Amino acid sequence: MSPVAQPGLPSTVALPSGPVLAYGVLFRGFAHVWTPVLLSRELKRVPSGIRVAGEKLVLFRRPDGSPGALVDRCPHRGVALSLGKVGDDGCLACPFHGWRFSTDGTVRHVPLNPDAKLNQLSATAIPVRDVGDLLWIYTAPVARAPSEPVPPDALVEPDWTRTYVETTWRCHWTRAMENMLDSPHLPFVHRTTIGRSMARMMTPTSRMGVSWEEMPWGGRQRSRLDGTGNLAYLDFHRPNMMALHIPIPGKRLRMHALVIPVDESTTRLVVASARDFATFRFLNPLFDRMNAFIAAQDQAVVESSDPPEVPLPSEEVSVATDRATLRFRKYYRENLRPPINA
Repeated sequence: MSPVAQPGLPSTVALPSGPVLAYGVLFRGFAHVWTPVLLSRELKRVPSGIRVAGEKLVLFRRPDGSPGALVDRCPHRGVALSLGKVGDDGCLACPFHGWRFSTDGTVRHVPLNPDAKLNQLSATAIPVRDVGDLLWIYTAPVARAPSEPVPPDALVEPDWTRTYVETTWRCHWTRAMENMLDSPHLPFVHRTTIGRSMARMMTPTSRMGVSWEEMPWGGRQRSRLDGTGNLAYLDFHRPNMMALHIPIPGKRLRMHALVIPVDESTTRLVVASARDFATFRFLNPLFDRMNAFIAAQDQAVVESSDPPEVPLPSEEVSVATDRATLRFRKYYRENLRPPINA
């Protein structure tokens, strides 16, 4: 891949494991992808410090509402820009010496240094978009992202009522993601909730058939128990989203899992419910409580996974019903996972 350079930034070399700046690798194992990172309503004028795939970022809004995202490190003395303030000019001021950075990382003012060469003092900007209810970042320090985020339609179309539940799991994000694509665990982990009907239908000789169809955004999985068609199906939206389509006659209900890597052992899980019925707001807490309960059923099991990161296919045994998770592992290893010696 060709190097990516920005005026005033350290030289950048793009590797499969992520861009390398003078101070290290950015977004190792999760580079060059769009990911949701924050609910849009959560970001105000006060800067918000977050961590994505091991990298500290600061998100902030200009007075006109447009967002900015920078690596949370002042290029001057390395302090956290998230401790600073956004001024009326839309710039984020470093809390240490008052340097003022625009949303593209350009330094606009260096107090007490009128002769400073501003074009050599920029912070590291990360592409950010406000789409639907979510803020998205592109995980590379590029001036222009090569694509735009493409969320599942139920997360952006206006005729859906959406609710969001957030939780933190102590696991590598890949284990959480493949859990969301795994249908065979439903009658065991979720036998009192979304897997209840499957648990009742199963017999000691039951067989599950799992199909996988490649799609422009990732893939679609359908499963059948003992040859009986299940109208529910789930979509994998690369790199880290799942959308479960739940059949209800005359209605539409979708469950989404947004699996956001924080670091090697921490994952933020956002469960997004979307429906076009029972749209009264007072019902939202009921959907939220159910979603939180279902996620909690998964959490302890997934957090116990060893090794923490999904291994090579040869290092764990698999069966026919693992088709979807094996597809995810193939995508992860070929597109995101850095070489062992990188």
